[in-house]
Amino acid sequence: MQVLYIAHNLDDPAIWRRVAMLRRGGAVVTVAGFRRGEGPLPGAARVLGRTRNARMSQRVIAVLRARQGATLPDGRGFDAIIARNLETLALAVVIADRAGRRGGQAPRLVYEVLDIHRLMLRGDMIGRTLRALERRWCRAVDLVLVSSPAFVTQYFDTYRQTRAPVLLVENKVMAGPDEAGAQGRRLLLARGGPLVIGWFGILRCAFSLACLDAVTRAAPGRYKVMLRGQPAYDVLPDFDAVVAANPDLHFAGPYAYPDDLARIYGEVDLAWLVDRYEKGANSDWLLPNRLYESGLNVVPPICLAGTEVARMAERLEIGLRLKEATVAAASLMLAQVDGARLAALRQAQADVAPAVWRTDPEECRDLVAALGADMPGRGLRLLRAGGLTT
Repeated sequence: MQVLYIAHNLDDPAIWRRVAMLRRGGAVVTVAGFRRGEGPLPGAARVLGRTRNARMSQRVIAVLRARQGATLPDGRGFDAIIARNLETLALAVVIADRAGRRGGQAPRLVYEVLDIHRLMLRGDMIGRTLRALERRWCRAVDLVLVSSPAFVTQYFDTYRQTRAPVLLVENKVMAGPDEAGAQGRRLLLARGGPLVIGWFGILRCAFSLACLDAVTRAAPGRYKVMLRGQPAYDVLPDFDAVVAANPDLHFAGPYAYPDDLARIYGEVDLAWLVDRYEKGANSDWLLPNRLYESGLNVVPPICLAGTEVARMAERLEIGLRLKEATVAAASLMLAQVDGARLAALRQAQADVAPAVWRTDPEECRDLVAALGADMPGRGLRLLRAGGLTT
């Protein structure tokens, strides 16, 4: 299986996790896409241009230049083309069409959606235009990959964007049996010290930063918050100042995936999964990486009631649910967590099978098989076989 993977941001580690999953499933993967960072990439890739965070107009221009430029990959010889996000779908349909017109069989077109951008939900001309473009390009799509079922029920079916089959590929941890899991059998209790909360990953939720700052300030020494990953300074310009002014907030910088997961989750009691960055939309629908990372390492999650994360936690009977996104609700919930409560939460988390959180070889093979139009086995879940639901 020869696969062309077109990425919206080659500097995003999640891109290379998907590449690793495809290769582990037996595919030969060629990577192309746009860059937003500097320095060496984790692997070989054809760079199609540069884009910027939170600059949709600039990204549109970059895509248009790539469509017209000579750097666009030749689609001939590929069995499938995967387009990660809408901007790369605009390129993938062109590549697939050219490959078909130049002789031979056109590659299957796969649309991978891990976020629903807020512009896609607008009711004005901008939103309607973007959705119309997506519907048009989706006519050529053979398969849609999503990381959360809510993306289908809340967006694709609501706006009737595609009739293609939809496959659920969750953001599970790409780790072998010796790389993660065993550390989850350890119990880390407060032991009379502070209750340690970990907020890891892309740190971009203004409510979370303000809430954790306020909760710790209201009870000095009772809680400790460990922050790791990449702050989104375009959303949180005061991040460094807030952390520096609060002795109970500790930012320890980025971490390596998956090598550092056992260590950083081994330092915390609870994982903060609340995200209000795009409340009422993407933040309510997604199932983020930190859900699976904390799950595999047996750290109970804190999630917000009414979100897809909370619904999954409820099904698994794990974690804590924040009733509403307020400082008062967070303070009340955390005040009820003592050593005995934490031990019970840990035990409930430990009772969940590691396969819920970790990608296994069968899922990798299933994904590659689905690219070739084979129905997935029990490793991945087909949300829709084709056609719009009613």
